[in-house]
Amino acid sequence: MSVTEETVLPELRNAWWEHGARRRAETGVFGVFAELPQFVRQAVALAWRADKARTSVVAGATIAAGSMATFGLLSTQRVLVELFGAGPTPERVEAALPALAVLAAVTAVRGGLGIAVGYAQNGLTPRVNQAAERRLFETTTAVRLDAFDADAFADDMERATRGSDAANGLVSHTTNLLAGVVGLVAVAVAVVVINPLLLLALLVATLPNGYAALRAGHLRYANFLAGSVRRRRLFVLERQMAERESAPELRTYGLRRFLLGQYDMVMGAQTTEELKLARRVTTTMSVGAVISGIGLGGVWVLLGLLLAGGHIPLSAAVTCVVAVQAAQRSLTTVTLQLDFLFTNGQFFKEYVGFLDRAREYIPDDDSGSRPEPPPLRRLDISGVSLRYPDRDTPAVDDVTISITAGQTVAFVGENGSGKSTLAAMIAALRSPSDGMIEWNGRPLGAWDPEALRHRIAVVLQEHHKWPYTAATNIAMGDLDGDAEQTRIETAARKAAAHETILALPHGYRTLLDRTFKEGHDLSGGQWQRITAARGFYRDADLLIMDEPSSALDPLAEDALFQAIRGRQGSRTTILITHRLANVIHADQIFVLHDGVLVERGSHAELMAVDGRYAGLFRIQAAGYQPG
Repeated sequence: MSVTEETVLPELRNAWWEHGARRRAETGVFGVFAELPQFVRQAVALAWRADKARTSVVAGATIAAGSMATFGLLSTQRVLVELFGAGPTPERVEAALPALAVLAAVTAVRGGLGIAVGYAQNGLTPRVNQAAERRLFETTTAVRLDAFDADAFADDMERATRGSDAANGLVSHTTNLLAGVVGLVAVAVAVVVINPLLLLALLVATLPNGYAALRAGHLRYANFLAGSVRRRRLFVLERQMAERESAPELRTYGLRRFLLGQYDMVMGAQTTEELKLARRVTTTMSVGAVISGIGLGGVWVLLGLLLAGGHIPLSAAVTCVVAVQAAQRSLTTVTLQLDFLFTNGQFFKEYVGFLDRAREYIPDDDSGSRPEPPPLRRLDISGVSLRYPDRDTPAVDDVTISITAGQTVAFVGENGSGKSTLAAMIAALRSPSDGMIEWNGRPLGAWDPEALRHRIAVVLQEHHKWPYTAATNIAMGDLDGDAEQTRIETAARKAAAHETILALPHGYRTLLDRTFKEGHDLSGGQWQRITAARGFYRDADLLIMDEPSSALDPLAEDALFQAIRGRQGSRTTILITHRLANVIHADQIFVLHDGVLVERGSHAELMAVDGRYAGLFRIQAAGYQPG
């Protein structure tokens, strides 16, 4: 297989934004109606919770405006009756004036109701968006960390992120559908009042076009489904050719011609399919138009026969023509909104389903009944194990250790040995599959979780680059209180970040995100200093630092570890690092291998044992010796 084939053919995972269209394509033309009542109920319930007054205005005004079509058509007929009647023209016009006045009033009321609907809906939209989005984020920020380990949860959440947009779409499309349906019913009522036979003629003239529109929509969604891989590949290529992150390697490796070739290949195939779709849609719509045209011709024939036989007046025939045109417009609205409502309904269904399924990952909120933990005296980890859902072997397997307050301890071992996972359990970010972790002899879960978090600070290896100022990034986690500038700067000095921050355009007030105005980029090492300062700022009983110096230069690394050693004897520190020279002064060193604790002791004790730790230390030390 060539490189070109290899990079284009493999399927990508289904994207969240394709889900609604995929369901629409699989459902078919008439299957859309089966789920329609459910989506309409959800839309009404959602809008009602967001704003009862505006929802009432939208529903009432939409129904009222649509029903005005009946009065409008009947008034139009009455005007025509008077104008086509016998007698001098001035008298006929005068006789038509009352009906004209009613028609003008109906038109004015419909216009006013339309304004009321628009005004209420514009106010309803942000409230629906806020309600749906807030509910989603209340859930995503409350679930346990292990929820993100489950593929199904991650996929669910990805699709649910469109919930707020889908909620707005569900409400607006339901309103538009209601307007179209009410308009159709109003026209049908008016036609029946004029002559019941005309209702059959109306159906013959409009339904074929409506079915053709639904069928054309099905063809579009089916094409969308068939082209999902191409479309996702195009999305990836567009990002590769136009984003800042890929720009350096694109130029370094001369990838411009290769990527443009990939684009031409995939886009060429996509264009071919879109041209085929255009022909099929045009054919379908043309057939529908021809059938409706034949039906419309039949309507004119029927009207002619009714007129010739004296069964209806000319005014009724003209009114019927107006009614057919109004019905066609309403039917176009209905068919269009049906597709939109169905696809948005699928996204909203995913949103609601995610909220329901996420409940199993949300801890019980009984923190008020649990006591606040006192300062740390002793941390006991007893027979602790943790298994990830996608792994056969445990990440941490039956580990037992004890840490006394004021100690500096180190977790060392090769990649994948379970160091970070063990630290995450100690930090109460994960719950053990087996075993127990105790703070002062009491399980972590028995303490108030919020108060416990304030006793623990964690500096993560995979830290997030928060798009806030340097000062806010350091004070993160204490933003509800009064972040003191002196305290922020003290923490920055411990992490060798103070001088770096002062060199920024606005010092501690510099926004650390270049996508915003006057924002600034940091290097990997500079970001690592900021995150280390965040850990020092809290001055917690227990500080866990996971690879805090992997991107630091030697001077910054030395300053950082001097600050860590400064905590020894007063505060407890758990240090995870591959640079073993930095753990020589640790009170205890715990060596893990494949999730199992294989060695423990001080540096001198472990070197005397001459086991795994000693071997790793000598390998690193040899790298600093002349060859």
